[in-house]
Amino acid sequence: MVITISRQFGSRGRDIGFSLAESLGISFYDKELISLAAKESGMNEDFFEKFDERASNSLLYSLSLGAAATIASEYGTTPETTVNDKLYLLQYNIIKKISEEACVIVGRCADHVLADRKDCVKVFVYCDLDKRVEHITQKYKLTPDKARALIKKNDRARANYYNHYASGKWGEPENYDLCINSARLGVQGACDLISEYLRLTGIY
Repeated sequence: MVITISRQFGSRGRDIGFSLAESLGISFYDKELISLAAKESGMNEDFFEKFDERASNSLLYSLSLGAAATIASEYGTTPETTVNDKLYLLQYNIIKKISEEACVIVGRCADHVLADRKDCVKVFVYCDLDKRVEHITQKYKLTPDKARALIKKNDRARANYYNHYASGKWGEPENYDLCINSARLGVQGACDLISEYLRLTGIY
């Protein structure tokens, strides 16, 4: 059993995933995937974090060629492959490995990577913009205007990443088993809903 969580920035999708994993007693992966990818490749974790959930583009391509050549070629890439693509392939392989045991995975196109799994529950967490602005304002100590700009930037990056590497379109309901408005349910309510879905479908 694997639960994948795609999320709008500021919707508290990560918090929902963490809480769900804790309540089910299973592993949780979010930024941990960057650490695993860095360890697997021998690259610096902070370096990889700059490219996390970012699709390849022409600007980053020119900047990344030198570093890209140092990443192991065993992942079926060439020295000309961008860091973004190499990181995606690393995380793709890691997601395949860690999903051999029950877990919750946040982002990284995990729902696409595990699309052939009948025991994979794909969740998309969204939230009213005002609530997201309020959450990001408090979390990062920003003004509402800066929080709104950060939300727009990160949502665009996540959509570009998903649309670049996965089949389907980020945020489109038909790509997911559940679409949850966290503004209505909160973290615990969202966890309860996912748990009930697992029970009703006989997955857990």
